This record gives sequence, structure tokens and C-alpha cells, in this order.
Amino acid sequence: MSEMAEKLMLYMQLPFVRRAIIVGVLIALCSSLLGVTLVLKRFSFIGDGLSHVAFGAMAIASVMNLTNDILLVMPVTIVSAVLLLRTGQNAKIKGDAAVAMISVASLAFGYLILNIFPYSSNLSADVCSTLFGSISILTLTLREVWVCVIMSVVVVIVFILFYNKIFAVTFDEDFSKATGTKADRYNLLVAVVTAVIIVLAMNLVGSLLISALVIFPALSAMRIFRSFRSVTICSVVLSVICAFSGLIISILSGTPVGSTIVAVDTAAFILCTITGFLIGGKQQ
Repeated sequence: MSEMAEKLMLYMQLPFVRRAIIVGVLIALCSSLLGVTLVLKRFSFIGDGLSHVAFGAMAIASVMNLTNDILLVMPVTIVSAVLLLRTGQNAKIKGDAAVAMISVASLAFGYLILNIFPYSSNLSADVCSTLFGSISILTLTLREVWVCVIMSVVVVIVFILFYNKIFAVTFDEDFSKATGTKADRYNLLVAVVTAVIIVLAMNLVGSLLISALVIFPALSAMRIFRSFRSVTICSVVLSVICAFSGLIISILSGTPVGSTIVAVDTAAFILCTITGFLIGGKQQ
């Protein structure tokens, strides 16, 4: 035990480890804020759809040799979030069908582009790292950390400022429209902020595991608490603890970062489910 503590203290002295933990905690915090809203609106898999869009955009950016792929990935993902929202409201194409359509098409297109125009001699490993997360979280530059910090602060401020409106459109969109709330505008805000979070989370858990970062903390909190505010606060706390624990375990044991964080989230969900049964919390 003392050896593990000494090893951890040694790693914590390294700048790249501290940067990874800062970014990981911020991404987890932002993901959990909107996770409750997405789960309650039955739009949980928008994370999957947007993450696959981001993968396709990242593939194009890699082929184009862009030094900063976020300049392409972020706008494309935001536009896709808007299109998903608009298409999901179409009576001919329901929300889940729209997500599935864009998700599969983007993933296939991205992989096709990478195979037609390979930018690396080890394409399979690069694709696997992008899909399931990689050690890129441990190679963040100071500039990338500041970008993540600024965008995370913006996400938190937006959520706090529009908390009441987001709450209203989450539980009763029709009633909120009847009372004069521009529900479509706030749904669009949620979609855009979700897109930003997805792009930020790509380096942490990979495009295939992003939904877990959004969904698991919210579902875990719902095992115990009933109110929207309590669930949101619990979701944030759980997400931050799980991300921090997953990063530490990954660094100490050498396991994949993304998979380790999701495994910790899964364990937290099981514990919260058991706790919910024991204290008679609301079961979803």
C-alpha cells in the first residue's frame, strides 16, 4: 500500500499527469450536468451520434493534415447537433432513428476516408485509440488544457444561467411552450452544449465510450434521489469521483484510460442501485 502511495505521489509531480487529471475532471463535470436532461428527455444516445460525427470529422482533419483538428471537428459536431434536433422533431424521422442514421453514416464514412487516404502506417491502432480512448489525454499541451478549462467554464455558466429553462423543457416541454418559454431555443442550446462536451471528451474516453460518461452518472444518481436538482448534484459528484479514480487507476496500473473510467462508472452504478434498494430510493 505504501509503495502504491509513493508511486502515486511520484506521478502527481509530473506536469502531464496533473494536466490529464484537471482535464478529465472538468470533462466529467460538464458531461454529468447535461446527462440528467438527456436521459429524462429519452435522448441519451445523442452522445453516440455526435461522437461518431466527431470521429468522421477527425478522420477528415487527419487526412487534411490539420495541426489543430478541433477547428474542423467542433463546428461539424455542432452543426450535426442542430440537424439531429431538427430532424428528430420531424414526424417522418423520429429522434432515435435520426441519431442511428447519422451515427452509422458518420462512423462508416470516417473509417472509409482513413482507409482510402491513410495518414499513418499503423492505421488500425490509431482508429482503435480514437474509438476507445488513448494515452493522448496524458500528452496534452498547456494550450489544450486552457482550451478545455475555458470551454468547461462556459458550459457550467450556461447551465447555471439557464437552469430553470432547461428544467422546464426537460419535464414538460408543451407546458413550457404554453407559458411563453421558447422551448426550441433551449433545446438547441442543450444540443450545442452537448456537442461541445462530446468534442472535449474524445481524448478522454474515445468516441464509442462517450455515452457512458454522459449516461452512467445520471442513472446512478436516479437510483437514490428523486428531485432534478438532487440528481444533478449527485450526478456531478459521482462523475468527478469516477473520472478521478479511473484516471488514477489507469496511471498506476497501465490500463486504458477510457475503459478504466467507464468500468469505475459501472461499479458506481451497481453500488448506487444496491444503495437505492436498501434505503428505498426511487427505482427507475
